[in-house]
Amino acid sequence: MTIARMTLAFPHHSALRRAARHLAVACGIVCGLVASNAALAQTVANAPAVADKAAVTDAAVDKAILAEAEATVKAFNAADAAALAGLFSPTGELVDENGNVFTGTEAITGLFKNFFEKFPKAVLEMEVTSTRPLGGELAVEEGVRRITADEGASAAQVRYVVVREKSGDRWPIASYREFADDPAPTPHEMLMALDWLVGEWVDESPEGRTSISVRWSDDGNFLLGDYTVTAGGETVAASTQRIGWDPIEGRLRSWTFDSDGGYSEGEWLAGDDEWIVRSEATMPDGTSGSATMSVKLQDADHFVIESTDRVVAGAEEPDFKLVVARKPPAPAGAR
Repeated sequence: MTIARMTLAFPHHSALRRAARHLAVACGIVCGLVASNAALAQTVANAPAVADKAAVTDAAVDKAILAEAEATVKAFNAADAAALAGLFSPTGELVDENGNVFTGTEAITGLFKNFFEKFPKAVLEMEVTSTRPLGGELAVEEGVRRITADEGASAAQVRYVVVREKSGDRWPIASYREFADDPAPTPHEMLMALDWLVGEWVDESPEGRTSISVRWSDDGNFLLGDYTVTAGGETVAASTQRIGWDPIEGRLRSWTFDSDGGYSEGEWLAGDDEWIVRSEATMPDGTSGSATMSVKLQDADHFVIESTDRVVAGAEEPDFKLVVARKPPAPAGAR
């Protein structure tokens, strides 16, 4: 719900409605060419060759390195262990993602030969993401490689860094190293820290009752909240809220819409044992508000909200603290 809102439609409930809006906003928080055989066993089918995404630094170096990468893909997809080893310098080394080191033409040839005996249908895709020359005789190449061990299998993906040493018109590999490239967490995984908020909650006071219902969206990428404030059997405020992961800012964000036309947006930061929310709100009359809140899980059935720095239309509002309880289940047989 909108932070620090002033409601003129129900003057006698204004304090209750402001507190409820703060509560809803807070709840929104609560919101190496070859890897090990095990990794390869997980491996996108028949991928294309090299994606030309090299950063533009030195055009001649870029062109030469991309040609070496193309040759790598061609030799790999032909299961030619000797040709692959020939793309390394005679004393070149290959270090896989598990730290295993293979040095020299013989060792690298044997590595690929053994691999192709086990995975004769393996397909390689490489994406060169950057190249940069070092002093004219050396160059660094970075990218991502994917190996599909068999038709229909998923791809094993790793990041790699290559140091190349110029030799005539070629740039053979002096050192090749792989690093695990785990997929980025999904929006659902980023929100799991707030899974405890899912359920029915209530805050009762002499002024009225605030009911909170939080659930996962059908796609699992958002937390959805409904907030209703009643007094004397009358609904005096209602809000809906959506909390999700913002991959650009790298933080949780919430959007809240009130039944009277107001709305707010919040950014959430995780503290040591609490969440901090900084929100900006727009009231139906066009005035703005802002506030800072902390939300702390007290135990499995309670959480505490404290709000400070509350400003509405340039005027300061008092701080407040609320303790919200999980709604007990209905008695057996109750309708």
